[in-house]
Amino acid sequence: MENELLQDFATESFRESLVNWFYENQRILPWRESKDAYRVWVSEIMLQQTRVETVIPYYEAFMRRFPTAEDLAAADEEDILKAWEGLGYYSRVRNLQSAVKEVVEQYGGRVPDTKEEISSLKGVGPYTAGAILSIAYGKPEPAVDGNVMRVLSRILLIEEDIAKPATRKRFEQVLYVLISKEDPSAFNQGLMELGALICTPRSPGCLLCPVRSHCRAYEAGVQEGLPIKSKKKKPLPKQMAALIVRNEEGEVLIEKRPAEGLLARLWQLPNIETAGVANQKEELAAWAQEQFQVEALSKPVQTVEHVFSHLIWQITVYEARVKGRPAGDSDSRRWVTKQEIEQFAFPVSHQKIIQHSI
Repeated sequence: MENELLQDFATESFRESLVNWFYENQRILPWRESKDAYRVWVSEIMLQQTRVETVIPYYEAFMRRFPTAEDLAAADEEDILKAWEGLGYYSRVRNLQSAVKEVVEQYGGRVPDTKEEISSLKGVGPYTAGAILSIAYGKPEPAVDGNVMRVLSRILLIEEDIAKPATRKRFEQVLYVLISKEDPSAFNQGLMELGALICTPRSPGCLLCPVRSHCRAYEAGVQEGLPIKSKKKKPLPKQMAALIVRNEEGEVLIEKRPAEGLLARLWQLPNIETAGVANQKEELAAWAQEQFQVEALSKPVQTVEHVFSHLIWQITVYEARVKGRPAGDSDSRRWVTKQEIEQFAFPVSHQKIIQHSI
């Protein structure tokens, strides 16, 4: 079936045009300064679900702090979470550290260069494995993500739902035939770069495209209708109430999220999910009195909305003052000064609260 897709397709000419264009037009990005597999790996994990412009300063700071696999493997989790703070999808960096520890212990700190070994590492899926193997080691392995599927669905006029795993598999099989065996690194990066700069989701810049003469969707005039992707469910809104608890010393109470689940082990301000907004203050007051001996809450001081892929937190923020240090200091709760709070890693929504109200 893949051979049918590539029938009458000028494969060699396509490869040459794409690779040449990449070398002439590639963006200068910090992770392209070295083909060290560890550095490629870190950049690919950061770039998942995150824009290039956002990643650049995080990547540079992360590599200054953890320049080698050994440095990351030995780091305290609190330190890596703080370095990742604001990037989101925190399971990425936890899985990365777990996998890097295995690389240090099992492979002497050298990222493995076979598909079987690298794919066995935690958090390394087919895309990440393909990106590392092709970019760092020059192996002709495909790296298929949404960006690449969009480009190829247009070039080869593939009218299949890219949200389905079977479709992704098909793209991989096509790419094993299509990929440059001489320069798989430039080929894969060329596809990624083409999707980022020219073959964009909306209003693709077809007149600037180096492989326009190969593009079946452009020839048919249907490029803007591809790729086909089934819509996700709308995120579910949740009403939340957060509390800034201050003591007589001016310290603020923070707590650690559970070890599993959303934003695991990050720090936050005490908060609860409420049934709605009508009786929200009463719900929070009853909970806060039981937990921290809070006698009275302020009026709402701030509202924060944060959108995840599957839900929306709508957070109303209140303040309260207490005597002493109710709830005490423990592994999961701490009283901290305004200066000390900067040492802890918080979700973006709680960073906004801290910046505005603390």
